[in-house]
Amino acid sequence: MAIDDKPRCFGSHTKLYADYHDTEWGVPVQDDRLLFEMLILEGAHAGLSWETVLRKREGYREVFHGFDVARVAGMSDDELALAVQDARIVRHRQKVASTRKNAQVYQAIQGEFGSFSTYLWGWVEGRPIKGDWPTPADVPAKTPLSDALSKDLKKRGMSFVGSTIIYAYMQAVGVVNDHAQTCWRYTPT
Repeated sequence: MAIDDKPRCFGSHTKLYADYHDTEWGVPVQDDRLLFEMLILEGAHAGLSWETVLRKREGYREVFHGFDVARVAGMSDDELALAVQDARIVRHRQKVASTRKNAQVYQAIQGEFGSFSTYLWGWVEGRPIKGDWPTPADVPAKTPLSDALSKDLKKRGMSFVGSTIIYAYMQAVGVVNDHAQTCWRYTPT
């Protein structure tokens, strides 16, 4: 049952889900800490519902040091082993291990480009791509751009960054604004 009568891209079954859609999804993000957080959460999302990950978001923030990329990059094997046991996050051994590795690659990208934001937004020349989809069902799961970005991140050593995950990431951080025409947040191009 919907929490209100606003039409949304992916429903409004819970306040948590509706609030995320209404205040975060598709909003351009430049902050490297939040970009890192969303990259890790989207990787955790693989094979799970987004609402499951949203419910564990605070746990992720606690377990992974507020998504301080340097602290995550320096996590020990013992810390990662403890994280896999922590019910506050998705307890998937490979996903947890990828968090540290992805943080290390993230830092390397920051070093090369000055910030991860510069790297990411460079793929779209600093301007969000505006989707113009009739309904949420029309929004693609991946695009040639997400294919290319995914390929580059994998080449650099990241994991859990397949094209579908990266497209969801691009939507989440506003690189792509895919609010469908049926959504109350849609604005014409």
